Amino acid sequence: MKSPSTQASPGPEIPADLKGVKQKHRHMVAAGFKALTEVAEYGFRHSGVVNTVRTGLKLNQLGGFDCQSCAWPNPDEKRSVAEFCENGFKAVTYEVTKKKVTADFFREHAVADLAGKSDFWLGDQGRLTEPMVLRPGGTHYEVIAWDESFRLLARELRALPSPDEAIFYTSGRTSNEAAFLFQLFVRAFGTNNLPDCSNMCHESTSVALPPMIGIGKGCVKLTDFDHADAIFILGQNPGTNHPRMLTALQQAKERGCKIVTVNPLPETGAFRFKNPQDLLHPTKIPRFVFGRGTMLSDLWLPVRINGDMAFLQGLMKEMLANEDRAPGSVFDHAFIREHTQDYEYLIAQLRQTSWEEIVADSGLSREQIRAAAEIVLSAKNIIVCWCMGLTQHKNAVATIQEVINFLLLSGNIGRPGAGPCPVRGHSNVQGDRTMGIWDKPKKEFLDRLGTEFGFEPPHQPGLDVVESIKAMHESRAKVFFAMGGNFLSAPADTEFTTAALRRCSLTAHVSIKLNRSHFITGRTALILPCLGRTEIDHQAGGEQFQTCEDSMGVINPTRGSLPPCSPQLRSEIAIIAGLAKATLGARTSANWDALVGNYDLIRDKIEAVVPGFSGYNQRIRQGTFYLPNGPRDERKFPTPSGKAVFMPHALSRVTAEAGQYILTTLRSHDQFNTSIYGLDDRYRGIYNGRRVLFMNADDMQEARLVQGQLVDLTSHFKGQQRHAPSFMLAPYPIPRGCTATYFPEGNVLVPLDSVADQSNCPTSKSVIITITASADQTKFNWQG
Repeated sequence: MKSPSTQASPGPEIPADLKGVKQKHRHMVAAGFKALTEVAEYGFRHSGVVNTVRTGLKLNQLGGFDCQSCAWPNPDEKRSVAEFCENGFKAVTYEVTKKKVTADFFREHAVADLAGKSDFWLGDQGRLTEPMVLRPGGTHYEVIAWDESFRLLARELRALPSPDEAIFYTSGRTSNEAAFLFQLFVRAFGTNNLPDCSNMCHESTSVALPPMIGIGKGCVKLTDFDHADAIFILGQNPGTNHPRMLTALQQAKERGCKIVTVNPLPETGAFRFKNPQDLLHPTKIPRFVFGRGTMLSDLWLPVRINGDMAFLQGLMKEMLANEDRAPGSVFDHAFIREHTQDYEYLIAQLRQTSWEEIVADSGLSREQIRAAAEIVLSAKNIIVCWCMGLTQHKNAVATIQEVINFLLLSGNIGRPGAGPCPVRGHSNVQGDRTMGIWDKPKKEFLDRLGTEFGFEPPHQPGLDVVESIKAMHESRAKVFFAMGGNFLSAPADTEFTTAALRRCSLTAHVSIKLNRSHFITGRTALILPCLGRTEIDHQAGGEQFQTCEDSMGVINPTRGSLPPCSPQLRSEIAIIAGLAKATLGARTSANWDALVGNYDLIRDKIEAVVPGFSGYNQRIRQGTFYLPNGPRDERKFPTPSGKAVFMPHALSRVTAEAGQYILTTLRSHDQFNTSIYGLDDRYRGIYNGRRVLFMNADDMQEARLVQGQLVDLTSHFKGQQRHAPSFMLAPYPIPRGCTATYFPEGNVLVPLDSVADQSNCPTSKSVIITITASADQTKFNWQG
């Protein structure tokens, strides 16, 4: 079907810049002096000395603002004067940049030209300063008044035959207050089409946990790391994606905790760590200056891509063998009897599964699995952490349920130092779900919402990210509105997503900086610039603050301290309210102006609708507070039986045919999600480029490929092929048959229909590809 957009149509491929790409030796110590110099250089260059110091002193402080990047929690008690990491500070500086994108910029640059730029280039242009519109047939964005933008959106929305023809996407940066108001508007409009970034990352976690333990969140606090005897880290790279987690791991290791890392690649953050916080403690300065860094992992298991389920079953099978030899020595039978059901089904499955299958599927030897089991057998309290290395596979839900099976066997839920710890990516992605940003809301939530605001919310399930893209592609959805994020670059199947967005009548984005989604548009497009977290939010009732929920269910206040970079900026809350007033009129009892003028009123409404927020305004002014968590706090499991449920699974894994490889996508050290801060990845030895394919050196030799050679990648799924040209080969210690490339460059290869069972999460961590030498090597300029 032809797109209604009249704009020029550059391909979806992220532009390749291959000049001067280098592969050098990897940095073998995480953080250290290099992190300090990176923070200073990046901050001074982009935001200046004064703003660098001001924001550094406010970042993750109770009187300051919550970090825009990852959702790792802050300490419950005393926080460091520098409670941030290198990547978190880069996220702040990315927002606080001195550069600005004004109307002059859009007059100088046509949309077709900007569509050909990379997200790195676009983000580097600076902060958005005023609302812009791309009108039908236009070639350039132009200025539009706020009220006119709301009227335009309202006309498009009200003209739809059904509210279900609109898509309302949410990024994990959105605060609790903004998320609550957004879902209120969307449901008052008449739809549950509320896809969010969680659909692409931890949705598998949110689906896997409730049938087993009754909630879709983790069950540990940060203080539990002080009491753990063993910590297992599966499918996660904390050194790049959650660097402040390294401090908790270092402290655990120093008191004797054993750490096991299960990951196909040897990530620097899993090994040696020099903590810059040591410079704040005179007795620790010598070890930072002269030491080699703390060795974190006691055991690294280079599991094959998607081999985690087999590893977990092997681990439990080893535990079972020891339990058979000495009944009661391994399994917590008292806990199992009192708090669980279906134990016998898991045991039967473990006995039935052969070691030959486990070894073949995991890519590990039995000796390696036994070494992990030895650590388990000597540990009373165990925490298991995981991230997208587990959640983005076809069998992701089943794999995560094996994590819970493992913890239940030894009673490692609901006691200090133990429990499941899914580490969320974006800073408030968990809070957004708590606030009702979900396409499948529970009836109880909708009933409370309707009662509080005097309307009947829709009860029919809405569309998630994958379903939304298909609906736009088939013209079943015609208006797309994004509260933050980069919807072109983040999802799977970039070419299909491009066509979907271009078939809309209107696309609109609430953003702080440019990204490629702004230039792959519907017939009409809007860019609506909002305040950042670092900026003062002044409304009719005075200066406002907002809140976020971290990975461990802690509600944190966040308050900006810098003047807005433009008087034209509005808060996300003000934008939502403006759109709601223009679209809904008198259809709800919500007093949108009052809610914008005083965010306390929004928190009062949240308290009335969302469990766990009693005394919200009073408690948040006293500091932070934890949301209730029955499994963690009382060993109460809100399942139908009131007990935790063992859920065994037959082994499954992704397989590649001869001549094929399994591809996983990953972040570089110089990015957060789709925000690219630079072109270096020092922990993997890559500099000045991103179109790189990591490959086992023996596989390269067998395929007659060489370091630095340009190759083209083709993915294969149910007879379909997707192509991505011009990636430079980098030999790397990754298991044979496995490859890796950066996200979002690799997203063009991920089939939209290749999703995790039950969760519908894209399988970005297990893509079947073939590799061929590029016919055109003229751009080859590798420097090794």
